Order: sequence, then structure tokens, then C-alpha cells
Amino acid sequence: MNTIKQYQLFFLVLVLFVFSSCTVKKNGIVAHRGAWKQNNFPENSIASLRHAIDLKLAGSEFDVWRTADDSLIINHDAHYNKLLIEETNYADLIKFKLSNGEKLPTLYEYITEGKKNNKKTLLVCEIKPSEINKERGKLTALKTVEMIKKLKAEKSTCYISFDYEILKQIRQIDTKTSLQYLEGNKSPKEVKSDQISGIDFHYSVFQKHPEWIKEAKDNKIILNVWTVNDPEVMDWIIENKFDYITTNEPELLNQRIKNKK
Repeated sequence: MNTIKQYQLFFLVLVLFVFSSCTVKKNGIVAHRGAWKQNNFPENSIASLRHAIDLKLAGSEFDVWRTADDSLIINHDAHYNKLLIEETNYADLIKFKLSNGEKLPTLYEYITEGKKNNKKTLLVCEIKPSEINKERGKLTALKTVEMIKKLKAEKSTCYISFDYEILKQIRQIDTKTSLQYLEGNKSPKEVKSDQISGIDFHYSVFQKHPEWIKEAKDNKIILNVWTVNDPEVMDWIIENKFDYITTNEPELLNQRIKNKK
């Protein structure tokens, strides 16, 4: 009996480590807004998320906004069908379907789908800074984290944002979740000092500051990069062994990685 309990405890710790640290083997592929391009799915759709999971990618990124009536929804831009999301009720937004016939997904629907038959793909949640004011963005972050915890998906979710204060706000309420900063204006040492788990900068930032690659590794923080679609840039990133590579071309990137082995 003791042996069985020890095995169960070991397995639980292993699962928690894999998901809560948001760490994978080097050059893990993150589908930017889901794996949408090859099959012409709408970006940030349930279909693009499902395809990323079916491809067994390391991660699938998506974007969260909060509507005027406090619905958390998935969309990249601040506007949807020319309507400012933050000033529009959800019922008015879903009058307009996505190109594949789906309705604009809520965070609840998206995370629920993301948990199904998914043992490998981390849910990389980008919380968008508010177009109205910074405090609204912080509240959106809190509501997003609350929803993800309610769905028991916190151990398979990472948070990213261009708003540093949003990440610091999340850290205040969750000391363990993985946070990555997107803006590219802080060094890895600065990010680590604020208990942010990693950096996720545009590849041009690393081309300008190649020393940050080593600095991130030396400081043992997550090293992610976006949005890498050019084959030559892919090869450069692969050679530098990032933790994650975010791309609109997951199938192409996967082939480039295989070719390097």
C-alpha cells in the first residue's frame, strides 16, 4: 500500500511540474492564435485550438478581452466586426459568426474545449491591455484567472501580456503560475527580479540583444519568442535553443526542427 501511495504521489508531482512550470523541451512549438493557417481556420477559433491539440504542439496561444457586460471572450483585435469589444455586449458581438460558422467563443467555452483529450498542449493565455484604462485591464486579468481556476485548468495554462502591471497583478494572487512578458523593453534579470517567469519577445528584440538569450538561460527563466514565420529566422531560433517558439506556421516549424536533428 505504501508503495502504491508513493507512486501516486510521484505521478502527481510530475504532472504538476510539467504543467505549472510551463516548461518543455527546447524549441517547443506554440501555435499563434491556434493552428489556423494551413487549414484556413479562423484565428482564435475552437477549430484552430483543436487542431493545435491534435498536432500535439507544446502550446496554443489565444487572446482574451472583456466585453461591456463582463463576458470574457477570445479575439485578437480590440474590435470585432468593427465593434469595440470593451464597449459592446456579448449578445451583440455573436450576431456575427466567424468564417467557419462558429460563434465568437467565450473563455469558458475555449478552456473547456482546451481540456478535452489534451495531454501535451499548454494553453497560452494572452490578456490584452484595456483600450479604456489600465485598471480595467487589471480587473480583466483577475476575472480571467478566476475563470481558469474555476475550470480547474490553472496547471495547464500560462499567462502572457504586453502590460507588465497585469502580470504583476496576477503574481500577487498566484505565486506559482507561469507568467511571460511580451513587450521586449526589459532585460531577463529585470523580469526575474519581479518574479515574472519568463520573457516572450519578438524575434527582432533578440536579434538586437542576442546577449539576452544567454542571460535568460543563466537566470533560469522561460525563453519564448514570437512570431516566427520566416524559415531563416526559424533556423536561427532553433540553433539558439529557445524553450518555446511561437509561430503562425507550426507545421513548417516542426519540419525545420526535424531537419536540424
